[in-house]
Amino acid sequence: MSCVRLSREMCVVFKKMLGAFGVGGPSVDTILSNPGTRPGLMLGGQVNLTGGSHDVEIEHVTVGLVTRVEIDGAEEEYDALIEFHRVGVAGGLILREGQHLSLPFQMPIPWETPVTNLYGQHLHGMTLGLRTEVAIRGAVDKGDLDPVHVHPLPVQERILDAFGRLGFQFKAADLERGHIAGVHQTLPFYQEIEFYAAPQYAHGVNEVELTFVANEHGVDVVLEFDKHGGLFTGGHDSFGRYRAGHADADSVDWVTQVDAWIRQALDGYQSLRAGHGYAPPVPGYGAAGYPPPGYGHPGGHYKGDQHHDDHGGSGMGAVAAGVVGGAALGFVGGMVAEEVFDSFGDDEGGEEEG
Repeated sequence: MSCVRLSREMCVVFKKMLGAFGVGGPSVDTILSNPGTRPGLMLGGQVNLTGGSHDVEIEHVTVGLVTRVEIDGAEEEYDALIEFHRVGVAGGLILREGQHLSLPFQMPIPWETPVTNLYGQHLHGMTLGLRTEVAIRGAVDKGDLDPVHVHPLPVQERILDAFGRLGFQFKAADLERGHIAGVHQTLPFYQEIEFYAAPQYAHGVNEVELTFVANEHGVDVVLEFDKHGGLFTGGHDSFGRYRAGHADADSVDWVTQVDAWIRQALDGYQSLRAGHGYAPPVPGYGAAGYPPPGYGHPGGHYKGDQHHDDHGGSGMGAVAAGVVGGAALGFVGGMVAEEVFDSFGDDEGGEEEG
């Protein structure tokens, strides 16, 4: 019904009633300056608001990083949408009918933010986005969702490249809610990048899961191994925990270092096997091929229901090196160029954990 046929007072009431149900409300469009980023950097952009058919009071505008996380339920595992970092953009605004308003923002990317892109390809199994929320007084909230592509820190990239050069093949990647014992975390989840074992290690291990927990100084590297079961012992997981500094990205032979880490963890597993048990990881210095400080002894892997931290760096290797590393890791076949990000939106208004 047109307001021409209504009194001015009735028209205002009618518009407010429709606005309460989201009809004729403002539109929201968030534009990122660059959707590609790395842990520790700033993600910039602007939230563009366009007023609808009536004035509205905007209580707040926020942007937050959201991702899918695997959660162990009482009976089975399930995926949930989690917002793990949020910043305010504006608040206490009056958006007039038809008004255009652009609100700039800068969001620091937590150091522990999971990697979603590697060697120019999307890491299969990973989805991460920036969600915009516009809270409107007395009406349905508005929002937007944009994909964010997180590239590895230089030291993370060198370690991943070393895995490829050693013959490991990429299997999958996911996020698991929980806490890794002995590692300082502030985020409520950690990333696992899974590989099929290289031939030279296949006698003692089926798969390797790689986790990075970064901060402003460096990266904790956690290697978890899915072991073969023997005649008198069942298969189980054990792990090694190590430290790599950002400053060491280009000064360490990472192929030699990663090989030393893996062999150290496997040797530790063999020594524990006779006792049919685990030993807790004990921090220590002088891991082979890596200057102190560094640490890591194989042991049990505890994943409690606790939380993570913020950590990061910058820079990527040469394109040629990336192509070689990606092919070596099997990312050409094990990754997809694009995942349907629209499916991310299915959880809007659905199950969510914070």
